[in-house]
Amino acid sequence: MGKRRTWVFLFVFVYGLLLCSSWKFLHKILFWYKSNTSSSQSSGWPALYASVLLGAVFGLLSMAAALAVAVPAMVMTWITVLVLLTFCGKPRRALVLEGRKITADITGFVMKILLKEGNIVAAVCAVVGYLALVRRGAEDG
Repeated sequence: MGKRRTWVFLFVFVYGLLLCSSWKFLHKILFWYKSNTSSSQSSGWPALYASVLLGAVFGLLSMAAALAVAVPAMVMTWITVLVLLTFCGKPRRALVLEGRKITADITGFVMKILLKEGNIVAAVCAVVGYLALVRRGAEDG
């Protein structure tokens, strides 16, 4: 199997496992919510807990998906900058030091963006999940 096929297989396998486990986790959250709301007349606390957990799961999934897009872009940016520095006539030792700095800068920048966007997705999913669970509870009760 070629390198490209190997990486595609690993990508699909890892994300398949991630989606399968998160799907099972989502079902467990919803089962927990149903068991807590059907057993007693409760306030909105079970819906709040369940929506926060749902938001966290969707936030992590969005970060994983964004990372799959960000890593190739990050590698291409890194290679481009190093090639440009090489054409500018930097010696090898200086190029290695600059490469380490560039790698740290690009990685830090990408992680900040991933965390910010993942938190935004998690917050939106938590709010929407809470509203959906409360509305569903009002229709059932």
